[in-house]
Amino acid sequence: MDKLDLAKKYPHYYRAKTTPEIVNIEEAKYVTIVGKGAPDSPIFQKKIKAIYSVAYSIKSICKKQGKDFVVPKLEGIWWVESDKPYFEVPRKEWHWKLLIMVPDYVSQQIFIKAKEEAMKKKKLEEIEQVKLEKTREGLCVQALHIGPYDTEYKTIQKMEQYIKENNLIKNGPHHEIYLSDPRKTPPHKLKTILRQPVKKT
Repeated sequence: MDKLDLAKKYPHYYRAKTTPEIVNIEEAKYVTIVGKGAPDSPIFQKKIKAIYSVAYSIKSICKKQGKDFVVPKLEGIWWVESDKPYFEVPRKEWHWKLLIMVPDYVSQQIFIKAKEEAMKKKKLEEIEQVKLEKTREGLCVQALHIGPYDTEYKTIQKMEQYIKENNLIKNGPHHEIYLSDPRKTPPHKLKTILRQPVKKT
């Protein structure tokens, strides 16, 4: 059985240059969960476990149906209820949505069954909060950030300058794709795609 690898099927989605560039992101299907607080908070870690539990349950069900796939990288959408950039706001005030892309053939029926199976195995109440949804970001500016998460603002500033120079304005919340596993990768080698939906002025 061939495994579907979404990172290979959509290479433009999971690759970026270290200099800002414009990309067009098509509609895709995701499992998601929302929350609020610092990324090192217990609730953030619980919700990561919840979304991965559902994603791997979906994978298990699909594999039994002859449609195995590689579970893609974790993603995060970040925003704050303030006019300031999110990295200038206390971390406890950060809002976020965690996402993991899934194949188009994952139906609502598969998703519901996966949540039930994940709950039996993990017994995490946060699993109930996981949703299946489609999102299309469209036109975006993105760049690859190499280094610790707390230095992302340097890359974001470059992106904002690029947005300004190209007569664009922001059209949605800040988006990150975590290419590296922070448990196994030294902070200075972490790779994160930073993506900002935009529109023309």
